[in-house]
Amino acid sequence: RRVLFRSPEMAVGLPTPRPTIRQIKHGDVIAVSRPDGSGDVTQALTDYGQSVGRNIDGLSGFIFCQKSPSCGMERVKVYYEHGKGSANDGVGLFTKQIMELNPLLPCEENGRLNDAGLRENFIIRVYTYKLWQELVASGLTKHKLIKFHSERKYLLMSHHTPSYKSVGKLLGNADMNLEEMADKYIAGLMAGLKHMANRKSHTNTLHHLQGYFKSHLNTDEKSELTQHIDDYRTGLAPLLVPLTLINHYLKQHSNDYLNSQVYLSPYPDSLKLRYGI
Repeated sequence: RRVLFRSPEMAVGLPTPRPTIRQIKHGDVIAVSRPDGSGDVTQALTDYGQSVGRNIDGLSGFIFCQKSPSCGMERVKVYYEHGKGSANDGVGLFTKQIMELNPLLPCEENGRLNDAGLRENFIIRVYTYKLWQELVASGLTKHKLIKFHSERKYLLMSHHTPSYKSVGKLLGNADMNLEEMADKYIAGLMAGLKHMANRKSHTNTLHHLQGYFKSHLNTDEKSELTQHIDDYRTGLAPLLVPLTLINHYLKQHSNDYLNSQVYLSPYPDSLKLRYGI
């Protein structure tokens, strides 16, 4: 569902084009104003961020403007009140409200999305969160929760093995009520997926998938798959190469559990996000 709202600067009454605004540190307080301190919009940006943040339940991801004093996620330049020097440790005031009010919401900055790995990580989190929202809207049950997790076991493993283990242990707690379990589960899943998958974690996951074919493949086929996985591990081939072969073998030797694994196709193939990783 598309959610439309005005840019934070326009929402607080700034014109287009508008004068420069920046974050300025006054003691322990950070304000957003013009360089000379006039035109303070700190409270207005905070209020607008809170208003938007409380009304985006249908949103599954948010892209912010990099380094902006209103919309930067991190490393926003904060100037010192005395005018000497600055620090790159600020967070945009509008963005801060959105993220604090929606801690599970996948967020990213526009500039960082030029990185293939960061772009794929963001899209994976968006699709995961969107499907979780649909699951909750359909009426959550313990069976649906277990199925949702089962389909994402290898996806989570490829990002963060400790999270894979911890959420699995969580779902095995028979004494916890469903609402509490669901809240802790999705928090653990989304936190785990924020970790960047890398060649080591993907290789570990690929070897786990390879194990399902050990009784179906001949010696040459096993050797070929092992070689493709190792080529990926050493940087000689993209992730798509071993995954394509695994999907090929899966068509020949169907396995219901593997067929359900989101890891093999976490988003539409037309996005072509795994071509460069």
